[in-house]
Amino acid sequence: MKTFVTKPAEVQRKWLIVDAEGKTLGRLATQIAVLLRGKHKPIYSPHVDCGDYVVVINADKIKVTGRRLDQKQYYRHSGYPGGLSQISLKDQLEKFPTRPVELAVKGMLPKNRLGRKMIKKLKVYAGSDHPHEAQQPEPYEL
Repeated sequence: MKTFVTKPAEVQRKWLIVDAEGKTLGRLATQIAVLLRGKHKPIYSPHVDCGDYVVVINADKIKVTGRRLDQKQYYRHSGYPGGLSQISLKDQLEKFPTRPVELAVKGMLPKNRLGRKMIKKLKVYAGSDHPHEAQQPEPYEL
């Protein structure tokens, strides 16, 4: 009996659309990460990108538990001394409503070339409109 190895040319990609309205941020991000990696497919192989494209709509209507809106902080550094800046989740949702979902999913993907390739298949939009109607995305219920 031979071991089946997935080849990149054999991968069939679908476009999936996920509605984030009322979903908890972390639980939503884990399920999206599984779709991007392709772990929901029987042909999954860890060294091949066999995931699907995921379009997330209504990212500004996500839900978080507890006092996370005020307490969760996002940090970034400019590279210069004293260049550390922070922003709370509440302010992040007001200024950049898609960024919390993108960062949560990115943190759950591999930190290598394969992970950088996977995150490019994630499309996040604040409202319910998106420019991917031509790809005919299928609704995916989480």
